[in-house]
Amino acid sequence: MTKQRFLLSMLALASPAVFAQSSVTLYGIIDTGVEYVSHANANGDHVIRMPGVTGELPSRWGLRGREDLGGGYAAQFVLESGFNVRGGDLGQGGRLFGRQAWVGLSSPYGTLMFGRQYSMTYLIDSDADILGPNIYGIASLDAYVPNARSDNTVGYKGMWKGFTLGATYSFGRDSAGTGNSPGQGTCAGSAPGQFTQCRQISTMLRYDSDVFGLAAAYDEQRGGPNAAASFFNGNTPIPITNPGDKDVRLQANGWVKVQGARIGAGWIGRNVVTSSVTVPGAHSNLFYLGVSYPFTPSFVLDGEVFRIVNAAQDARATLGVLRGTYLLSVRTAVYLQTAYLSNSARARYSVSAGGGGTTPSAGQGQLGVMAGIRQSF
Repeated sequence: MTKQRFLLSMLALASPAVFAQSSVTLYGIIDTGVEYVSHANANGDHVIRMPGVTGELPSRWGLRGREDLGGGYAAQFVLESGFNVRGGDLGQGGRLFGRQAWVGLSSPYGTLMFGRQYSMTYLIDSDADILGPNIYGIASLDAYVPNARSDNTVGYKGMWKGFTLGATYSFGRDSAGTGNSPGQGTCAGSAPGQFTQCRQISTMLRYDSDVFGLAAAYDEQRGGPNAAASFFNGNTPIPITNPGDKDVRLQANGWVKVQGARIGAGWIGRNVVTSSVTVPGAHSNLFYLGVSYPFTPSFVLDGEVFRIVNAAQDARATLGVLRGTYLLSVRTAVYLQTAYLSNSARARYSVSAGGGGTTPSAGQGQLGVMAGIRQSF
């Protein structure tokens, strides 16, 4: 290779923007605070702590890149790392880029993505669930929903005239064997002769206008060695170790704007089906209704009610949450929120999704209060 060609090659590696329109963005959220939880163990003791996971939004940092290839085509990537502010350790089972790690190609026909990415279960709740991935919310009753992502995944998402169509297919949803999807256990991938082992598929169809939106999604996870399905209610997780076992979630939700307020509501039906005659499955229905209202440009008040019913395991719970957020600037906010969870006689749901360690005794209600601060960059 001549000296001139070598220099040109090095320039191409160091400065790709010289040859094509490209950009890389560094972004992130840091969110934490102090939390109080009553009846945080079987003895009825309370706890005051800095929660291990999140407050309003999960803490993360990431890199997002895009290169324009011309003709409406572009190469894209996202590398996103979740971390615990309290201890500085990595989330998602200790993965460096546990939240997202994918590369893809976008076109006028949609975006095709390859790698670790969100399932459609996560994406469908971005508008109808008013509180989002809050420490008190859906995660208290079904921790998988705001953490729904999978490894070894091919994904697609396209948008046309208000409609969004999305789908993912995973060849093995947990290749690191970390149990990174809460309650699903480890499921490191397929094996020769076991085509469906640890497979996952998800699909989504939604419509959004300026004033309302409607959506539906389907998520199916197949069983594999060491996999299990937890209902987070104090019952022993259900083994789903056979490739024919299924953990299925079907969702429908919607949102609407009325007089400055945003109202959202939804339903998540979950069905665990096993191939074993000695291990029964279970079914649950989770309902939610919430409203958000900006009293001033700087102060927003959110409220939401959740109800889960699992008749097969005789476990039910109702959760009510009230949250106030004050924006100190475009990127910085402080918040105060409180929640109360009521358990049925045999249920042991915890009001807090802040990292475990707050499971009450059966039938015990819980109060949670958290004050925190969030900064984005």
